Order: sequence, then C-alpha cells, then structure tokens
Amino acid sequence: MNTVHCFKFLRVGAFFSALISSLSAETSVEVWVTDEDLERRLDRLEDVSFNASEEDASLVVSVDESQVYQEIDGWGVSLTGASSWLLTEQLSQEKREEVMENLFGPEGIGLTMLRQTMGASDFNREIYSYSDGEADPDLDRFSIDPDREYILPRLKEALAINPQVKVMASPWSPPGWMKTSGNMIGGTLSNEHYQSNADYFVRFIQAYEAEGIPIYAVTPQNEPGYSPAHYPGMILTKTQQIRFIGENLGPTLEASGLGRVKIICHDHNYDGVDIPRSILASSAGEYVAGSGFHHYGGPIQAMSELQSEYPEKGIWFTEGGFGEWNDHFDNMAHEMIEIPRNWAKAIVLWNAALDENSGPSVIGDDNPNEGMLMIRSDQMNQVTYHAQYYLLGHLSKFVRPGAVRIASPSWIGDVETVAFRNLDGSKVLVAANRSYTDRSIRVEWMGESFGYALPARSMMTFRWNETGPDWYTRLEVTRNRGESSGFLCEIEIDTSKAGPMFDVEQSFDFGLSGWSRSSVEKIEELGTIQKWIAESEDGVSQAFFRVNRWR
Repeated sequence: MNTVHCFKFLRVGAFFSALISSLSAETSVEVWVTDEDLERRLDRLEDVSFNASEEDASLVVSVDESQVYQEIDGWGVSLTGASSWLLTEQLSQEKREEVMENLFGPEGIGLTMLRQTMGASDFNREIYSYSDGEADPDLDRFSIDPDREYILPRLKEALAINPQVKVMASPWSPPGWMKTSGNMIGGTLSNEHYQSNADYFVRFIQAYEAEGIPIYAVTPQNEPGYSPAHYPGMILTKTQQIRFIGENLGPTLEASGLGRVKIICHDHNYDGVDIPRSILASSAGEYVAGSGFHHYGGPIQAMSELQSEYPEKGIWFTEGGFGEWNDHFDNMAHEMIEIPRNWAKAIVLWNAALDENSGPSVIGDDNPNEGMLMIRSDQMNQVTYHAQYYLLGHLSKFVRPGAVRIASPSWIGDVETVAFRNLDGSKVLVAANRSYTDRSIRVEWMGESFGYALPARSMMTFRWNETGPDWYTRLEVTRNRGESSGFLCEIEIDTSKAGPMFDVEQSFDFGLSGWSRSSVEKIEELGTIQKWIAESEDGVSQAFFRVNRWR
C-alpha cells in the first residue's frame, strides 16, 4: 500500500507505461476447483486465457470493475479454547506448524481474521472469566492467565505466520458477579456494573496488546438475544446495548486511548436486524463502526437492507458454524458467495478445530457442531480438513484485505458468482455450480472473454492479474496538514507516461471513503504534472483516495 503524508507527493504515472505495453499480451487466468465429494480440494487446474475459446455458452458472467461495493477486511475463524487445546495437545510441533501454515500461510488458505472469545464460550474445557469469584468492581483480580497455556501461543503463532491477521474479540459472558444470575450462565448485566463491564473490555484489550496481539474490534456481547442453559451467555436487550455502548463502552474506550478499536454491534442473527437498526439510529450509533451477523436465523438479505439504510456503517459476518443441521456442500458454497454479495466485509467461521465428538465443550458430547478441521482426541496427529476449509479458501487464498467487491451476476441458471479486485489490480471471480450437471459459462471482462465448463456441484475460483485499461490504486492518507481542524492532503500525478489511452480531461474519478463532508479539486497543472487536494470538514485523521477510470 502506498502512503501519502502531508507535504509529500506520490507519483503514480510510472505504472502506465507498463500498463499500456501489457494490454496487447494475452491475459492468462488461473483456475482452482473444489467439488462436492472432495476428490478435488482447492486444486489448481490448467490456466486458460481470455479470447482463447469460442465455446458457446448460454450463461454469461460479466465482470464490471466500474461498479464497486464494500472493501474487504478479511476471512477467518475462531481459535477457541477447544481448538487451541487440540492444536497444542493432539499434534506434534511439526504437525501443528504444518496445520497452522495451512490455515494462515500463503501456501494454505491465508486466513486474515480471528474472532476470539473473551473468557469461556461453549467450546472450552471449563468455564472461566478473567475475574472470577467475589465482586471485583475495580478489577484488582483481573488476569488473562487462563488463556496463556493454549490460546495465546496459538494466536502468536498465527500472527507470526500472517501479520495481516486482524483480531476481533467477543464475550460470551462477563464475570458472574457483574450479572443478575450471579454466574456466567443466564441472567443479564446488573445496573451497577455497566461501567465495570466497560473497564473489563479495556483491561482485556490492554492485556492482549501487551502480549503483542492487537485488538482490531470488539462486539459488546455474543448473541445478546439468547440465554443458553448450559454454557456462558447473557441477555442484553436493545435498550441495554444502547445504554452500554453509548454511556460506557464507547466513551471508556476513547478515554483510554483505544478509540481506534471498532465496536461492532448486534453479533447475532439476521432475523434480529431491527436491533442494530435501532442502535445505529440512537446516540450510541456514533461509537459503532457497524453490525455483526450470524447465520442461525433469518434471511441473509437483512445485511443488504441495513447497509442501504446506513451505508456509512460496515457489515461483518462474525460467526458461522456448520454441523449436522447445515453441513451440506451446496449450502456452504451458497453462503460463501451470498454473504459478501450482501455487503459483508468479512466472513468469520466458528471453531478452527473440533474433535471426533465435536468437542471439547462444556456441554459435553451432545453437540452438532463441526470444526473447520477435525483433530482426533484419541490419536495423535490425525487431522481431517472439512469442506468449509476449502470453500472459504476459494475466497481467503485469493481475495486479500483491502480488496473491493466488484459487479458480477448473482444467479445465472444454477450458477452463483461474486467478484473482487485486489489492491494489486488482480481480479478474482468465484463461481459455484449448484447443479448436478456441468454448466458452461462465458466470462466477459473489459471487452475480452473466455469460456469454461463448470463441473457439477463444484466451487471454482478464477484469478487474473491484468490491470486493464481502468487501472486502479488505493492511496492511504494519514495525519492533518498544518493547524487546520479539517484534514488536508495533496497528491501529485505525472501524466507524461500515460500513453495514448490517457485522456487528461477525463482522467480520473476521485472518491473518498469515510468522509461525510469533503471536497476534492485539482489545484495546479504544470505541463504533465497535476496536483490535487482533498479536504474534510470533519477533522478526521485518516481517509482513502481512490484513483480510477484512467481512460
């Protein structure tokens, strides 16, 4: 990523000479496949080329870079207590390193997001918080020691393999003494402990970051509309969430110098969309970066409905478990495509690993869940990679953080698609053929095309690196310039190497992400040098230039 600081200029024209010369070359496309019976598991097939096939296809997939949607944060899973214990105790060091590389490394599926539990969830070997026992409103007994043996080492290992990994944190329950039930099962947050709970978040973030694990985001409560009978959980009503975020958590994070940590509200099912709608409309909304969703109830389109009402707020898919009730290739492939199509910036699945009994779990073996991996608890070094590993890999291995979703058809026949453009200009098209017969498609992009027969009941990824005539870059801008309360920054563009395809008069289209009131204008043109300036009235300290549509 290129960074522009105040009083510094970035020349981007040098890209264009390489761009123009490359357009005449034939564009090669990588092809990857996973099929329902897992005989092929994220296997790379022979490359194809644009304009290389004249095969007729009734299904046309048009990839359109001029239509840009959400930016991608990452793809991930949860290193729960159960997962971390299995990775540590049931694998040798050599085998564990292999598995962790497969999860987080570039030769594996390159996961870039983790949602971690604050204290115990249902997938732990025992129930604990970071301040157990009698009431401790000043948190004198606070300690993350319960995470030190298994969870923290695996988190550090993941970050060492892939420093791009973002860590989100969610509590299943605060300490029991903060609740009306007096324990971590059942109840709700006691009126006198709202601030103690906010302080608990701060202590957690500070303790994890002292261990070298930055916290990217938090959710105030996992599944706040559900009170499980046999494992940690807590009801937190819409009114309670508004109070806690607006009066306690948001202000406390800011006062502690942790205002950069995103607050993602709701963290529950699609059918509860009215709850984040109300939170975002309330005074608490100013502290909230967006909403998190799970897939255990309601229509997936709820995310799109909310995004249309609050386009400045993000959408994250924060938990998706698979198991006996929904572990079908067809269903999983559908969700991997439709979740980002409905504006989610991330897909975070549930347990990274469970054993042959869907544990370890505080609720015992009567559990329908399946991990991304199965690591046997009765034998050493026995690992099975389930379908969700490969299907999420069709996204995570190829679509990197900072990518944007671009236009492609949702449904054509029995084929679903979703497309992305990475920061390096590469394009990624993911397609699922849910039919029991092969389906021939023709992919069209920038006046070029190629044909391909999608195998029955398969998921495929196509990736090509050609930047195309609509070259794109994303320039991250930080800091205020001078003493102005508004944000001001300049960039300089050298058009001399743009070549014959460059039209100076209609050369670019600037968009600013995250600025509610902003202005962009060209302030100077000296020969082939153009200087552009951007200013925000909001006094923000960070924003993004999007420079595209070079004609």
